[in-house]
Amino acid sequence: MNRLDELLLAMLDESISDVSSATTLPAELYTSADVAAFERQELFAHEWLCVGREDRIPETGDWFTVTLGDEPVIVTRDKDGAVRALSAVCQHRAMQVCDGSGNTRTFKCPYHHWTYALDGRLLGAPAMERTVDFDKSEFGLPQLAVETWQGFVFVNFDADAPPLAPTLARYEPYLAHYHLDEAVCPGTFTLRDLPWNWKVMFENFNDGYHANRLHQFVQDFCPSHMSSFPEPWDDASNVIFRTGGYTHIDGGFNATHHTIMPVFPDLTDEERTRSTFALVPPSLCFGTAPDQCFFFLVRPTGPETIDVEIGYIFHRSATEDPLFEHKLKLTDVGVQVFVEQDQDATTKVQRGLRSRFAPRGRYSWQEESHVQFNRWLVQRYRARSQAPGAERSTATPVGT
Repeated sequence: MNRLDELLLAMLDESISDVSSATTLPAELYTSADVAAFERQELFAHEWLCVGREDRIPETGDWFTVTLGDEPVIVTRDKDGAVRALSAVCQHRAMQVCDGSGNTRTFKCPYHHWTYALDGRLLGAPAMERTVDFDKSEFGLPQLAVETWQGFVFVNFDADAPPLAPTLARYEPYLAHYHLDEAVCPGTFTLRDLPWNWKVMFENFNDGYHANRLHQFVQDFCPSHMSSFPEPWDDASNVIFRTGGYTHIDGGFNATHHTIMPVFPDLTDEERTRSTFALVPPSLCFGTAPDQCFFFLVRPTGPETIDVEIGYIFHRSATEDPLFEHKLKLTDVGVQVFVEQDQDATTKVQRGLRSRFAPRGRYSWQEESHVQFNRWLVQRYRARSQAPGAERSTATPVGT
């Protein structure tokens, strides 16, 4: 599928009006293989995709791999200290050059030992001297556009994509006192083959309406009615966020309702009595609390399945505490309560979206973020359905 149906596009008007009158998106957008194919080619191939934290590659030669759709990508730091994103596909016979993570001076394909520099240049190709007109300079690993923001690394398959950072500016004042470039992410874990569409994940993450309903008792300190939606969202913004107010200072997403790790020291009293929940579509869900930040990297694996990489971010002083590992376990246990409840809900939402009775529902005022997300999505659906590139076959590999 290389464009969305005109009738389906027309139906989306109902989902982008004021939250008081809007209806939810059609169920087809969450279940259709055709829609998923369109999104892969016309959305994920043109938007900035978060691949992880920059502190995962602090030294020259550090690297890790990530798969975006069917595209294996190497994220590395070159000899000049720049972050690079390279296709991991060897330009000889398409063998994946590497997998996992590590540190290296060069990347050597294990199949035929073609060797590449950290910036992707082909350095060596054994026994190619008899190949007519073979020029090593023409066979480097393809590069993706790269941008870093608040310590996160984003990549884009579209070389002509406009910069990301200016489109996230409205959220930056809420992050300034966290100094995220200097904060620490002790590692991540990945949940695979989760049975719901990526948009269901995004909606659930930023849904204040269910906060102390689905999460009754464990999130009573951050109740639904204390959600707010800062300043009107505009179509130029690539971030959708809300705040969730607390009933007391230094709230925490655990059984105690209080912080476990050291509070970020520069936070104001106001910032210590709220969380923020943000979407940077189509890959990053990000949240803040007084003693931690948390992120979910969402990677669709099919129309109704995703992988999610989850990580926490702390002030550097937290890792210097002799009890850090014990406190980290307590933090994770607290978060897992929310994750388990959300997983049960989103699994059942996806199941309901396949029903003949799936509704075009109505929104509560506490779901303002959903309408903003709809607007982000719909403007891209329409732009890419009308773009000349939308005529190409969906068999075209992402990034070509």
